[in-house]
This record gives sequence, structure tokens and C-alpha cells, in this order.
Amino acid sequence: MTREDVQVKIALASDHAGFSEKERLKLLLTDLGLEVSDLGTGSEASVDYPDYARKVAEEVAGGRADQGVLVCGSGTGMAITANKVPGVRAAVAWSEETARLARQHNDANVLAIGARTTPPGDIPKIVRAWFSSEFEGGRHADRVRKIEKL
Repeated sequence: MTREDVQVKIALASDHAGFSEKERLKLLLTDLGLEVSDLGTGSEASVDYPDYARKVAEEVAGGRADQGVLVCGSGTGMAITANKVPGVRAAVAWSEETARLARQHNDANVLAIGARTTPPGDIPKIVRAWFSSEFEGGRHADRVRKIEKL
């Protein structure tokens, strides 16, 4: 089934550092034809990023979202938190190449982006690269299965 056949559901969240970028990404994701569920935060007021990363991770792991996008200062804290949820493979992407490879080789299902560490003009390119890439399977499938057994 292709993305044209079904509406792909995306769980999206940020902390205070990523709030502005999250708001911009909602528009981009909608323009890409994706159904977006915004799980917060709702402002630039300080919040604890693990709370929002967990929301996205649980939506993806529970099958209520096909993929997730997280935005915080560096992307790292969100990815670490999301990866604590079984079934989630979150990757920090700082370039189009790292986004593509995370999908193609690691079957990553959650994208984490650093709003403070990634040039704003690169973020839409990274997101487009992520959503235009698919898991290649083959030799990579065995490696992903090993990850899942850890």
C-alpha cells in the first residue's frame, strides 16, 4: 500500500525549545499529505521534554500513529526518551542524509530534530528526506531484528 492509498498519521511534539519549529512543521507535514496529531507543548513556557517524547513514542508503539516527529533543543533528549518505549526506533537527524539513512537502514519510526542545533532552513529538507525514504529491508532487516531483541 502506498501513501497515496491511505492517510499516514504522524504524532508530533516538542518541548519549549522546539515549539516554534513544531508549529512550522505542522504546516509542512500537512502539505506533504500527512495527518498530524499535535501532542504539545502549546507554548515556549519551560516543560520537561521526556513527557512529550513519551507521548509520541507511545502513539507510535501503540499503532495509533505511523511515525513520530520530535523537536527539542538538540533532538538527543527526545530520542533517548522515545527509545525507552519498546517498538520505537528514534533517530536524531541533522542532515538530509542522516534522515534518509535512518529510514532506509534502521527502519526508524521517530524523527528527532534539534531546533537549536540545526539551521532552520535545513529542517524542512530533513523532514522531506525522511518522509520520502522507506526501509530497504534486505541485509538491514536482520540488523533491525537484532535491535528489537535487545
